[in-house]
Amino acid sequence: MNNRLTLPTIDSLYMIDFLTKLLNTPSPTGFASEAIALVEQEAAKYPEVMLEHTKKGSLLLNLPAEGSSGTGPKRALTAHVDTLGAMVRQIKPSGRLELTEVGGFAWGSIEGENCLVHTRRNGSIRGSLLPHEASVHVYENVRDGKRDNLSMEVRLDERVITAEETRKLGIDVGDYVSFDARVEIVNGFVKSRHLDDKACVANIMAVIKALHDANLKPAVDTCFLISNFEEVGHGGSSDFPEGLDELVALDMAAIGDGQASDEYHASICVKDAGGPYHHELSNKLRDLAASYEIPVKVDTYVHYSSDAKAYWRAGGNAAVALIGPGVDSSHHYERTHTDALVDTSKWVLAYLLNK
Repeated sequence: MNNRLTLPTIDSLYMIDFLTKLLNTPSPTGFASEAIALVEQEAAKYPEVMLEHTKKGSLLLNLPAEGSSGTGPKRALTAHVDTLGAMVRQIKPSGRLELTEVGGFAWGSIEGENCLVHTRRNGSIRGSLLPHEASVHVYENVRDGKRDNLSMEVRLDERVITAEETRKLGIDVGDYVSFDARVEIVNGFVKSRHLDDKACVANIMAVIKALHDANLKPAVDTCFLISNFEEVGHGGSSDFPEGLDELVALDMAAIGDGQASDEYHASICVKDAGGPYHHELSNKLRDLAASYEIPVKVDTYVHYSSDAKAYWRAGGNAAVALIGPGVDSSHHYERTHTDALVDTSKWVLAYLLNK
């Protein structure tokens, strides 16, 4: 007799299609309104989802349980749509741009990347991020030169050679700069910048679709916070409803030497730079994964934090945990596998359908 527990089917093609659209929508922290609008547009296809905007610009998706008491969600999950990016710090005499980073990335990780400068009044202007001393035929220090905000600059794809000419394009200090995602799907892999954390937003949409298609509702009133300030540390510090019992952050699992996580599995982080997560809730999630035969990795991260920890630091008192798909080369040109994405969505489904 087969007593294996089953879950609704995850539509992986739908998930990857939505993920691709989201990855191709620029959303550096503080400039994520178009990505939030894309999520809202998709979530509005499911009439059981109640949408709510927060003053901070994030999006709440409320999903009531069968026979909901209407007292508000007791569970929350969160994933963030904001990404790494930059802002214009100054326009150089050459007409090129010095940037200041938004989020924690290494300047060398975006060397040579194409980008968009988002002006306030004149649309977006293409460019590339390069070292000032880029040509090996001219400069001696190209290979070993330091990469930082002073040595890197945006070369605009416009005929400008002075600061005044650049200003006439409508570019000014404080304009946002987004780096091209360069999405590619190959052999089950998803390669792109900004999988952190748009992959998990796609997980949420795939879960909502799976519940809708199966005519199921969560076991407990639940909300999903689509956060827009995680990369600078305070996305989860507000906007959650009061009275939560549990909060599960969905964010990428870091891969590298000494880590248990890999690109093919979902992972649970039991401790990060801010200390341990809630032991009992983490064990509950691990037991659910085992019950539904979802293979998962257990990991700790030294240089990492999440919106769940931001919630705790802000005084939130619900139990918190962190799960997500393994993502290689985080905060660089990232990669994950469809298996990890599907298993993460299945894990979320298992959590939602059980008390």
